Amino acid sequence: MSLLPRLILIHKQSTSGRVRFLCLSSGIVAFSPLPPLAALRDEDYSPKIQFHPTAVVREAEAQLGLPEGAIEPVADFSAWVDTPEGDIPLLLAAFTGIDPPFAAAERTSSRFISMTESRQLSEVERHLLRRAYEHVLG
Repeated sequence: MSLLPRLILIHKQSTSGRVRFLCLSSGIVAFSPLPPLAALRDEDYSPKIQFHPTAVVREAEAQLGLPEGAIEPVADFSAWVDTPEGDIPLLLAAFTGIDPPFAAAERTSSRFISMTESRQLSEVERHLLRRAYEHVLG
């Protein structure tokens, strides 16, 4: 059984290539934390179900108080997390503005972090960050 998809939200600076991740109070998975027994599936895991990111992206824009088009899906990225309740698909989306939406992050008690600031995250989230980072720079 698959659960509804969640997002990893990033901002990639167009001029420098700097990548930052939106870190919510619960971690980098928007907008619900992963359960304690979550385990990242192998990169070649291919479930029968695939999710279209538009609805999840629009929901993220609404949760962050951003206008439509402020976040766009990042193509060809997906990760799956195995949990006792079922698989959770993780999609990647990027903020479209020149700068990260710091005000939206502040309103939601979130902040933007780099890879080097991810030590406080769970092991699963650190591995998700690595996959997302490699995909964006790939």
